[in-house]
Amino acid sequence: MSDAIQAFLQASGLQAQKFPANSRYANVGTTQMSKADGTLLSYLQRRFIPQPERYALLHEHVVVSGDRLDNLAARYFGDPELYWRICDANRAMSPDDLTEAIGRHLRITLQAGVPGVGDA
Repeated sequence: MSDAIQAFLQASGLQAQKFPANSRYANVGTTQMSKADGTLLSYLQRRFIPQPERYALLHEHVVVSGDRLDNLAARYFGDPELYWRICDANRAMSPDDLTEAIGRHLRITLQAGVPGVGDA
């Protein structure tokens, strides 16, 4: 993004979106720190993963040979780049761990903040 556009956005009190809407970092803020020489460094704040129990279960997927998280995200969410939602719902720090064991049950959930239907 050009310096002129960034200056305009800052002067207007607006902030450019740093990540696309389907990114796990889309709603994570940035902050700045000043170095000893006065240079400002911008950085991404820490992203905390909500407790999986807070997500409403949409489906339970049983891993079969050849499963990949991007394909599962495309199937269940319509967007392969939302694979991180499957990771969050299953407390995975390493995405590949989720599809390693054939027969593993994966929670496919609604996104955080979307309530389920209860005892339907």
